[in-house]
Amino acid sequence: MEIQDIIRQQVTGNPIVLYMKGTPQFPQCGFSATAIQILKHCGVKQLFAVNVLENDEIRQGIKEFANWPTIPQLYVGGEFVGGCDIMRELYESGELQEMLAGVTPQE
Repeated sequence: MEIQDIIRQQVTGNPIVLYMKGTPQFPQCGFSATAIQILKHCGVKQLFAVNVLENDEIRQGIKEFANWPTIPQLYVGGEFVGGCDIMRELYESGELQEMLAGVTPQE
């Protein structure tokens, strides 16, 4: 399977996907740590996180997939949302919470 097919499968097969450096428990860069904190503040409990540091093909492939040069990258409901700065802006405006509520099971 081609790397783009693997990424497409990850993005469309999970409601919330974050491509990041490190893991949610141990982020390896400040931007990834911020992205995780934003998602936690939004109440996200189920997240499919991909550590791009473990796979160079995914690390490069995700940049091509979204035509977005930086990591982290957030996908919600199969759609590319953006990186850390966009996540922060959407969180501050309340838009990210609405986006996430549409794909997150309500308790």
